[in-house]
Amino acid sequence: MKKLISLVVLMAFVGAAGSAAAAGSAAAGKTKSATCAACHGADGNSAAPNFPKIAGLDAQYIAKQLADFKSGARKDPLMTGMVAGLSRKDMDDLGAYYASRKRSLGTATASADALKKAERLYRGGDAKNGISACMSCHGPAGTGIPPRFPAVSGQHATYSQKQLLDFKTGTRSNDGEIMTRIAFRLSEAEIKAVSEYMAGLH
Repeated sequence: MKKLISLVVLMAFVGAAGSAAAAGSAAAGKTKSATCAACHGADGNSAAPNFPKIAGLDAQYIAKQLADFKSGARKDPLMTGMVAGLSRKDMDDLGAYYASRKRSLGTATASADALKKAERLYRGGDAKNGISACMSCHGPAGTGIPPRFPAVSGQHATYSQKQLLDFKTGTRSNDGEIMTRIAFRLSEAEIKAVSEYMAGLH
């Protein structure tokens, strides 16, 4: 009986995973991504540091961010215009396409001392100031925990720094209270160092 229950649970899990994967079409997403390439690169690896690398992000996470831009839950003048004509199917297809792309590696650029402090924050947090370890949600290698917590490894430091500062000031608040609470307790110097440290994670 135990084996039968285990098999049923396994089949249900596989079925659910298959449904999630089937939500979008990577082939359709590739066609629809043409307008995204100017900022995010043909394969989701942007060349400009102020535009995020979206290659390798979880498909559901990408679709959610696009939906948040469209609803106004996440604000960005450029993205608001870009998503205005997207349907939910378009968002799922784009998510599937970019999730299928491989993210390019980045390089940590801070001083050795700053990176050492940033590594301590990323891996151990700061209990005294109530700051959780970044890797609790984003993983030891920065690969994230899909679909809620995105990959941060290899991301442009400039982009990561802006997002953390936006969470700190409340300018961005579409992903719950966790990032707002953590970023609020980080100094601007810590935010800069952690962003540069994450850029070199892989």
